[in-house]
Amino acid sequence: MREFVVGVDMGSTSIKMLVAEPRGAEVLVASRRSPWTSLDGGGAEMTGDRVLEIVVELAAEVDAGLAAGGGYRVLGLGVSGMAEAGAVLDDNDVIAAPIMAWFDPRGEREIAATPQEFRDEFLGRTGLPVGPLASIAKLLHLRESGLELRGRTFLNVPEFVVRSLGGRRVAEYSLVSRTGLIDQDTGGPWQAALDVLGVDEQIIAERIGAGEPAGTLSDPRLPDAFQGAVLTVAGHDHLVSSVAAGATHRGDLYDSMGTAEALVRVLDEQLPFDARERLALAGINTVRHVLPGAYVLLAGTKSGLLMRRVLQLLGVTDAAGRQALDERVMALPVRGELVAGALTVDGARNDDGVLKVVANSDGLSPEEFFIASLLHGNDMCTELMRVMDREVPPPTAALLTGGWSKMASVVRARSLIFPPIDVMNRDEGTAYGAALFAAYAVAREADPSPLEFSDFADGFLSAGDAQLPATNPIGARL
Repeated sequence: MREFVVGVDMGSTSIKMLVAEPRGAEVLVASRRSPWTSLDGGGAEMTGDRVLEIVVELAAEVDAGLAAGGGYRVLGLGVSGMAEAGAVLDDNDVIAAPIMAWFDPRGEREIAATPQEFRDEFLGRTGLPVGPLASIAKLLHLRESGLELRGRTFLNVPEFVVRSLGGRRVAEYSLVSRTGLIDQDTGGPWQAALDVLGVDEQIIAERIGAGEPAGTLSDPRLPDAFQGAVLTVAGHDHLVSSVAAGATHRGDLYDSMGTAEALVRVLDEQLPFDARERLALAGINTVRHVLPGAYVLLAGTKSGLLMRRVLQLLGVTDAAGRQALDERVMALPVRGELVAGALTVDGARNDDGVLKVVANSDGLSPEEFFIASLLHGNDMCTELMRVMDREVPPPTAALLTGGWSKMASVVRARSLIFPPIDVMNRDEGTAYGAALFAAYAVAREADPSPLEFSDFADGFLSAGDAQLPATNPIGARL
């Protein structure tokens, strides 16, 4: 009988389920749009029931594809995805409120109203900026809206899915690190945060690492071949996709170029309180990695969002139009041919996202417009990298992934500011990485002390990489 592992990506845009062989070869993938309901003021939420319905639908689609080839069984299932967004559960696993999106601004007023002493310590203690992104802000909003938090537990979306499929209540380190409830020095609950919420440690589940077995799948809505699969939480999506891309060394800069552009740096050890504070003031997170015992610097911009809006204004709505524009941009110098200040773009800061264009010259063109957006993205990345480089040694290599990395002009622009670049083109890196952690959980269930994760991952990724074509759009390496 054929055997597989499954990786699930609970993404902000879509939810994906990927099937791979236990040794790493990818088999198939299914996808659905994430079921957000948009609200006034930029808010968005979804129900836990609908989230689980989509997972069931994806499993049925996967089952139909695999069953056509004969009998099979799923050995393990790992779930990765967004942080900050999550479910508040009572003792009977009843969800108490809709899941608010990580980008939902609700909670901003409530966290700003916490004691000044708490907010002053928040940056260095949690490694996060003070604002509505951290889960504690959403929890404060729920409490102020009348929800009793005492006696309940918060699970990030991937943890909620694992629990709902039959697993234990667990809090994976890279996800719980982004709640604002964890003391980064101890890895345990931060008492001041619990006091602000008026709760005890029950609000946080058992803390485990990515790839640790967290029970077995028993949800009867999933196909028979899934029953009994080892469950694990794979962790935060950006970090899981960086592992799938092989960006796991201290000297690597990993740039995930989607709607958000995420810059990831691996750390061998936790940075001290004052360094975390300085980084958080610049909007850079210092939290736990999905890699065992590792930490991470994570910074972001909204460059991809702005580039998408530029293309929309230019009437570029499909892959063919994007490729044609890319070719025309590549025919120009990397910085364009306009004089300085003739055309500028702004708005890619992580707390912005509003496209602003200043045209101060004639002789403009769609190509120059796109180049201006690329150079603005460079400026934002440079600003963040300078802050990181003051705290840790500069990176020696860069790895680009994501949809924008398929455009030669984008890669060429980032080559102006990054160390030597490789481009990795795995369309579903997070889901594939979740399958890797599922395979590792299966190995750990069979032997609590299997190969070191790095050795296990090398073998898994080698099989997957063998399926990929050469993808760097402007050369093997820049």
